[in-house]
Amino acid sequence: MARYTGPACRRCRRVGEKLFLKGERCYTPKCAVDRRRTPPGDRSMRRRRVSDHGIQLREKQKARYMYGIMEAQFSKYVKQAFTQSESTGQNLIKQLETRLDNVAYRLGFADSRRQARQLVLHGHFLVGDRKTDIPSYTVRPGDVISWKESHKDSEYVKIMTADLPKRPVPEWLELDVANLKATVRRLPSEDELETTIDTRLIVEFYSR
Repeated sequence: MARYTGPACRRCRRVGEKLFLKGERCYTPKCAVDRRRTPPGDRSMRRRRVSDHGIQLREKQKARYMYGIMEAQFSKYVKQAFTQSESTGQNLIKQLETRLDNVAYRLGFADSRRQARQLVLHGHFLVGDRKTDIPSYTVRPGDVISWKESHKDSEYVKIMTADLPKRPVPEWLELDVANLKATVRRLPSEDELETTIDTRLIVEFYSR
């Protein structure tokens, strides 16, 4: 399975804003975006004005980096969004938001999507009564996501879930803190898609 293994902070610097790829660290003075405002790479050459194509490409890369998706899989999501009704951009974000790794992150089971992906890959979660270790698994209304029973008493899970009551959870998800499980109430509506991504630019990039 292809995945990015390089420095996460380098990607934030590349797009020029925080993507919160390293969880709590992004809120501290150690954040690379706060410490080094310049993008990575050689800066000796004169910088030119970014073209419209460059702006669209940067927004597409920003979405990919934020959700931890490789190019081929992201293109697949975009193609599916074009074939569905309603807004293409909103359809794209819905597909990304209903990935299992993103849902685990939204529920507060992990500090970042990157960490949530690792937890899913290691088989820490159940969807219904079945272990699901596929980060791209698409959750559906009625699905119940929970920690494996054998993992609930581990010190790691206790530390990770200690602050769950204080963390906000999207209204399309229902969290049972006591039992460390959540139910997908429905698909997220347009006004519940909390994202800084300009999907219009991504649609324009793939419409060329």
